[in-house]
Amino acid sequence: MTRTLAWLAAFAFAFAAHAKPVVILISMDGVRYDYPDRDALPAFARIAKDGARAESLTPVFPSSTFPAHTSLATGAHPDHHGIVNNQFRAPGGEELSYGSTASALTAEPLWVAAERQGVRSGTFFWPLSETDWRGSAPSYRRAPFDEELPERAKVEQILAWLDLPEAERPGLVMSWWHGADRAGHESGPDAEATRTAMREQDAELALLIAGIDARQRWSEITLIVVSDHGMLAVDGALDANDLLEDAGIAGSAVNASALALVTLAEPRGAEAAAQKLAALDPRVRAYTRAQLPRELRIAHANAGDVVLLAQPPLAFMAAWSQLDLLRRASWLWSGEVGVHGYDAEKTPEMGGIFFALGRGVAPTTKLGSARALDVPATVAKLLGIAPPAQNEGTPIAGIGVAAGPPGAATPASR
Repeated sequence: MTRTLAWLAAFAFAFAAHAKPVVILISMDGVRYDYPDRDALPAFARIAKDGARAESLTPVFPSSTFPAHTSLATGAHPDHHGIVNNQFRAPGGEELSYGSTASALTAEPLWVAAERQGVRSGTFFWPLSETDWRGSAPSYRRAPFDEELPERAKVEQILAWLDLPEAERPGLVMSWWHGADRAGHESGPDAEATRTAMREQDAELALLIAGIDARQRWSEITLIVVSDHGMLAVDGALDANDLLEDAGIAGSAVNASALALVTLAEPRGAEAAAQKLAALDPRVRAYTRAQLPRELRIAHANAGDVVLLAQPPLAFMAAWSQLDLLRRASWLWSGEVGVHGYDAEKTPEMGGIFFALGRGVAPTTKLGSARALDVPATVAKLLGIAPPAQNEGTPIAGIGVAAGPPGAATPASR
């Protein structure tokens, strides 16, 4: 009997060595690095025990949904990929936001890099994946975006993709999940609503893991769960358009919590405008695009003429916007409103999560703080392909060295 089991194990090892690797990359919006420690979350605990967990995942600046997800997909900073905020104005005056196509994207995303190298990809609501990029598209994608679609539908679709014949199934799957972003914004990072959102996400993640368990496919599949940013409670707000009016400056601003992007009627006056705006409030820093600190990496034409930075916990909000209304209401009932977007190097609350399980991941691997910029190179390593063309990151150390869960160790690269 023992000899038979050994033979079967050897056969399974040999079969897995020739199976095409699959990487499933899930992003849970707005999940701060410490949220998984606040409750009993069985799925996250399973991954940490049988796989790997980072202390934190450091997003690019600004740590907001679209720039962060674009860097998670391209391995490039916003000054290279062009998505400098959730909303922004292109130099020609076109306003781009959540519903925009990938036309503003100037760096190759993972799904295009995979397809270019013969690996099929499938995307499910990953930001900017819903339209072709320079004529290239994933083999499978769900579109258009539907905020109300539950995670259960995503789990079912991912498992259905895994069940396709090997020649048809995607080797790369990327999916956006709701995470705890809405609860964090509306109630703050420490609210019970935020913990409830995490329990709900954990339950859906458990279904995905159970589906892979049932298929006995961990020797070929790597599941990576990340988030785009964390969350911070805010206690003050400014409308950057009011600052422009107070300073007597002609122009308009896009408020974006941690920053505001200003487009001037007369761009040649940017330096003087920045000086005036900075003098209005000690909690605000103002830079022309050319003067921005290099480490922020958003000096792209899409960033406008002047960039205003708020010192946390101050945030830029459009007056009477939904978030501003919540903020005003929170003062009445002593609640909180959460925001993000700040420089994660200076604001640890912006840190996200990184968990990994399966092929290429040894059990109980504890990683230090990882960089979101390194996720695409890590995925590419697991797939045995080159990272996206404009990638600036490197594979995360400790991922791609052995397969898991325990007892299923196989080479990370084939």
